[in-house]
Amino acid sequence: MHGPASPGWLLVVLCAATGAYCLLRMRSGDERQRRAAGGEAFMGFGMAVMSMPAAAFTPPGWAWPLYAAVFGAAALRALWAARSDAHHLHHLVGSAAMVYMAVAMASPAAHHSPAHADAGAAHGGSGVPLLTGALLLYFAAYVLVSGVRLLPAGGGPAGVVAWGDRPELARACRLSMGIGMLAMLLTM
Repeated sequence: MHGPASPGWLLVVLCAATGAYCLLRMRSGDERQRRAAGGEAFMGFGMAVMSMPAAAFTPPGWAWPLYAAVFGAAALRALWAARSDAHHLHHLVGSAAMVYMAVAMASPAAHHSPAHADAGAAHGGSGVPLLTGALLLYFAAYVLVSGVRLLPAGGGPAGVVAWGDRPELARACRLSMGIGMLAMLLTM
């Protein structure tokens, strides 16, 4: 996280725009979609905050444990919701990844790395390489699968569908967040 300024701002905009769209999706008439959109909006805005470039905003030391606690609570909620809907397992992995990144950024190693001396460079050497690699593989696979799901499969839904209920827009939202998560893990 906190990598070079230009890509960092692009990541902030991508995550915030995705969060905003997910808030709009919460107006859907479908209860299941509203719940999923709420969780995705929370994740999008949380990713936007955590990916702010260090040159623009360096969070105080207490912010990282707070992020870990907030996303830990989101992970517990996703675990509870996964009992009835397997889609929440992905939310669980995403929330756990956010907890992992917050804990890694709070560690003293993240603040004493050679890259930390240059505010425009990414933090280096933070996190557990094996766990980071596993999360990178998971989100890379998720992005690829999400991208394939966006391909047209033939005949669309009959009739007029409200823009907030269009499944391809929800998939594009999830794809954007998966790409954002990959970027955050790579720049951690």
